[in-house]
Amino acid sequence: MELACRNLFVYGSLRSGFNNPAYTYISKYFTLLGTAYVKGKLFQLPEFPAGVPTDDNHLIKGELYAIKVPAECSWAIAQLDDYEGVQAEEGEIPLYKRVLTPVQINGVEEQAWIYWYNGSIDGGVLIEGGDLLAYLQQKGKL
Repeated sequence: MELACRNLFVYGSLRSGFNNPAYTYISKYFTLLGTAYVKGKLFQLPEFPAGVPTDDNHLIKGELYAIKVPAECSWAIAQLDDYEGVQAEEGEIPLYKRVLTPVQINGVEEQAWIYWYNGSIDGGVLIEGGDLLAYLQQKGKL
């Protein structure tokens, strides 16, 4: 089944400010459209950030990307699914799930794929401003 080619919203280590090796991959296949927001709560867990959807007024700040070559969309997203732990081993729960979600950019709503955390956020620290980059800079961890 062919994957619907949609924009991609990232809020964690895949954002441009992190200089994560995976960002090199993203910038090869996707074009940055700009800063965007999604309804959700962002938590810092010991190993990684965890975004979870919410219906309240919490927003997560991230970046919205568009695929450069639509014919490469399914392959590019499959690589990101692997990176995000969407495909779990038998008997394990996937770390993240990819969901088509409304995203706000420049006052316009777009649909984009987002990787929502799929586990427990117990023990996680709520990032009040919803901006992981600003949070880590404030904590002196970036």
